[in-house]
Amino acid sequence: MFMTSSISLDTTPGMTRTEIKTSASLASIFALRMLGLFLILPVFAVHATTLSGGDNVFMVGLAMGIYGLAQAFGQLPFGIASDKYGRKPVIVFGLILFALGSFIAAMASSIEWVIVGRAVQGAGAISAAITAFIADATRDEHRTKAMAMVGGSIGVTFALSLIAAPVLYRWIGMAGIFGLTGGLALVAILVVLFVVPAAPVIKVKRIAFGAILKNRELMRLNYGVFALHLTQIAVFVVVPSALVQTAGLPVAEHWKIYLPVVLASFAIMLPPIFIGERHGKAKQVFVAAIALLLLVQLGMWLFLSQASGHWMILVLLLLAFFVAFNILEASQPSLVSRLAPPEAKGAALGVYNTLQSLGLFCGGALGGWLKQHVGASSVFVLGAALTIVWLIIAANMKNLPRRGQLQKPLA
Repeated sequence: MFMTSSISLDTTPGMTRTEIKTSASLASIFALRMLGLFLILPVFAVHATTLSGGDNVFMVGLAMGIYGLAQAFGQLPFGIASDKYGRKPVIVFGLILFALGSFIAAMASSIEWVIVGRAVQGAGAISAAITAFIADATRDEHRTKAMAMVGGSIGVTFALSLIAAPVLYRWIGMAGIFGLTGGLALVAILVVLFVVPAAPVIKVKRIAFGAILKNRELMRLNYGVFALHLTQIAVFVVVPSALVQTAGLPVAEHWKIYLPVVLASFAIMLPPIFIGERHGKAKQVFVAAIALLLLVQLGMWLFLSQASGHWMILVLLLLAFFVAFNILEASQPSLVSRLAPPEAKGAALGVYNTLQSLGLFCGGALGGWLKQHVGASSVFVLGAALTIVWLIIAANMKNLPRRGQLQKPLA
């Protein structure tokens, strides 16, 4: 049994206070989830050498990647459960798992127990439930803005993690970092229960799950999110060492590039999104962002192949990457919520987030393998190939009409 919300005409301009509050609070919880993935990346490989079994490179990589793999297996069941039992209970349960996994990892003295803790962290796969909740709680014409908060939270969390991780590791150690993320998860539970507004009133209705898997437009987006996040992680398998080699910038100082680049990309990506929404050009903006992503992949391939370019070229390519990434990260969940049957948003977003998590896992695994066995530039050949396929698929998607004011405001 699935849920659907009632639809009615409304002429209220701008997001309501409740829409803003719901979107912002849920985006902050989404950011916490990504913090669990990003915060250990800059320091865990060093810390692992202090653990029993930490000299096994495969086990260290598994400890870093198991989070995304567990997320991939959990997204669909959690999304379907949120359709059946409600968004808030599923989100709270997922946060409990995340906190439990964090505390297991904090107490671990061996790499095996870190892997267990990271797997339990990832098992609380609440991304689909959160994005479905945002889709329920926002009117159609404002949904991309709400999803942009989520997309923006990912970029900000990534940049802040690069800054905070070395400092936190020096102050409180890896156990402290895991313990901190567990404690923040418990705080997030209180936010869900007492800060996030109540979910909209819903009706219950059945729908065949096969209808989600057979929907061509949804499958285009599912492929897209897989390619996007595989590319994201693969890029950062290569870029840190490229910055060290071309700019002579130590890893601990990379935040001086990442932070301004990410913040500038937010400022650049917002006008195209708003213009596309206002003038019914969402598809054109979407396809243009994919084309920009392809140009970035080709540009990085050329840069690394020549091995003689100025490091500022790499920074400009990184800026273009984040502009494209943020536009696509904001647009795709909104498109899924529009194209999915209203009574099965959680299931549709569960499939979508499963492919997202698989992309994160495959990006790290394939990116690392290609860099080691073929060469760093080959990572961007893979990214370009996937993006070309995506560009062809997206060019044939429906040209969605301009958003109408369809949903009744929540407050």
